[in-house]
Formats: sequence, structure tokens, C-alpha cells
Amino acid sequence: MTMKNVYEVLRQKEMELTRLEKEVEALRLVAPLLSEEKESMSEMGKPALATAVNGPQSTSRIPVPSSPSIPAPQPVRAAGWEDTAKRWP
Repeated sequence: MTMKNVYEVLRQKEMELTRLEKEVEALRLVAPLLSEEKESMSEMGKPALATAVNGPQSTSRIPVPSSPSIPAPQPVRAAGWEDTAKRWP
């Protein structure tokens, strides 16, 4: 069994933590977009079902905003996590 350098292990863990934080931030940005897409897909499916049952109806297009109205989500972290996270000598 070989001993690993503690500082090397720490550096690897910090790199993994940074990578995971970036992944979480990317998922936070994409999640609202996916839920909007899911809602719009379910709304688009309803008129198609009505058309199949009631016959053809006039179609009207819903305008899509060019810029997102959702503010960028801020990272959610427990209070004081920075104080306890960096206590290595």
C-alpha cells in the first residue's frame, strides 16, 4: 500500500469540487428552460388533440419573446460554508 501525498489528494478534490460547482450552475441555468419547454410542449399537444376530435380550427401563433425574462439564478449555498471549507493548513 502506498501513501498518497495529502496535498495532491487535496488538490484533486478541489478540482473535482470546482468541476461539480460548474456542472450544478449549468444545470440551474438549463432547468428553467427545460421546464418551460415541457410546459409549451404539453400546451401544443392540447390543440392537436382538440383538432383530431373536433375537426380543424383556425391556428394562431403565440409570439415567443426574443430575450428570456427569467433572471439568472444565484448559487444557493449554506451560510458560513466558506468559513469551514478552507481550514486546511
